[in-house]
Amino acid sequence: MRIAVNTRLLVPDKMDGIGRFTYETLIRITENHPEHHFDFIFDREPPKGFQFPENVSFKKLGLPARHPVLWYLWFEHSLKNYINKNNYDFFLSPEGWVPPSLNCKSLAVMHDLNFEHYPEHIIYSHRVFLKYFFPKYASRSTRIVTVSEFSKNDISNTYGISPNNIDVVYNGANGVFQDVSETKKEEIKKSYSKGEDYFLFIGTIHPRKNLEHLLLAFEYFKQQGSKTKLLIVGNKKWWPQKLDKILQSSNYQESIIFLGRKSDKELAQILATSIALTYVPYFEGFGIPILEAFLAQTPVITSNLTSMPEVSNGAAILCNPRNPKEIAQSMQSIENNKELRADLVAKGIEQAKKFSWEKTADLLWDSILKTV
Repeated sequence: MRIAVNTRLLVPDKMDGIGRFTYETLIRITENHPEHHFDFIFDREPPKGFQFPENVSFKKLGLPARHPVLWYLWFEHSLKNYINKNNYDFFLSPEGWVPPSLNCKSLAVMHDLNFEHYPEHIIYSHRVFLKYFFPKYASRSTRIVTVSEFSKNDISNTYGISPNNIDVVYNGANGVFQDVSETKKEEIKKSYSKGEDYFLFIGTIHPRKNLEHLLLAFEYFKQQGSKTKLLIVGNKKWWPQKLDKILQSSNYQESIIFLGRKSDKELAQILATSIALTYVPYFEGFGIPILEAFLAQTPVITSNLTSMPEVSNGAAILCNPRNPKEIAQSMQSIENNKELRADLVAKGIEQAKKFSWEKTADLLWDSILKTV
């Protein structure tokens, strides 16, 4: 087969979420299936930092599609015409966006529908575009893939798509996430938290990641006299006034440390050293940091909403993400109970065995064959 792939979000050093899924699945699929040719289609100059096998070609198409008007022109016209003109056998879109009237079958990977449930957290122009076009993408695609049973049910119920037409492939996590030695942990704590224990938040700083309630929870937690700190790894994509007000009014600002974005290697060491991952979003299609923490042998505190109970499956402490006192109580339990931490680590190790990028890639390829 000649397969066209929308690789618009395959950007070196910026592979959060969809970009990571795109890279980890495609590097395996293209290597495992050399009998098929893959054209990766970019909306800019193709990146030079990737090493894909010889059955992959990089194609540049038009201007960078970086806002709704160019999204519309690129997907609805340029990409559609390019695919139809070149007579591809199949089209794969890892970000779920599918052009109209294609001459070949297509598979859309729809990770979640957060914009349908929390539209207020998205720029107005983006919100209008996504709410108008995503139902169209869902109906245009021959088949849909998603990353959790929660998302499968959400897509089916929201867009009226038969669940029989939606496959679940889950996510994986980078193999760099693993436990580190006690000596390394002491080095990491000296480097990032002045030698103290710390909780860790991982994720883009965005309203649905719920950093506001985590900071409020940390305030309650610190009132018990603990020296444990809170480290935050992620880009400040959003920095609303309310969040800034909570931070500025905190009595424990010196214990809240923003590290910005970190490489996978650095992040893995920081995660393995933390007393627990405190990851309590309102909404997630999967929640890869949960799996990363399991691999790093780190306890997890996460939300009791959307996909997170499914992904953690009894291996994490679940709490109401809208209740800071409940989150704080979970943090106190983690700090004060070594047996609980050991139990969560053991359960996390077992749960992590259910997921890998190899499994994800194999399931995605199965879905492609099912679609063809």
